[in-house]
Amino acid sequence: MKRPLTYDEALHKAAALCTRSEKCEFDIHTKLIAWEISEENSTKIINYLKKEKYIDNARFCSFFVKDKSRFNKWGKIKIAYALRGKKINSNLIEQALEEINEEDTLSILLSILTNKSKTIKYKDNYDKKAKLIRFALSRGFEMSLITIALKKII
Repeated sequence: MKRPLTYDEALHKAAALCTRSEKCEFDIHTKLIAWEISEENSTKIINYLKKEKYIDNARFCSFFVKDKSRFNKWGKIKIAYALRGKKINSNLIEQALEEINEEDTLSILLSILTNKSKTIKYKDNYDKKAKLIRFALSRGFEMSLITIALKKII
């Protein structure tokens, strides 16, 4: 059976996690719970990491938005939903989402819809359009962008 981590061990392990990749307060708190750290020590560790700038929810939010938009090809709605799941302040989410360039988002959407249209089976244009709309909505894109993209594709 593994022995529980001490306060210092947990602090060093959490700091090492934060140096490897951008983490938010929720991510670290979840790890500390998994490591069976008391709530009191967990709060101390998180406060220390925030004070020393290992954790910065605004910085995390900005990186998260860029990564999910660029690499995962998610829309703003899905990104915002994921950030709310990580207990990020809604003001920080709004600020980070404003960093997304709408033209880049539209080009990403055009690209994924073009690829998807090649792989789907449909009876008529109405069916094709409905399937592409559902797909784009599942990726978190706004209906206004989807409409613009579909006019260019179909």
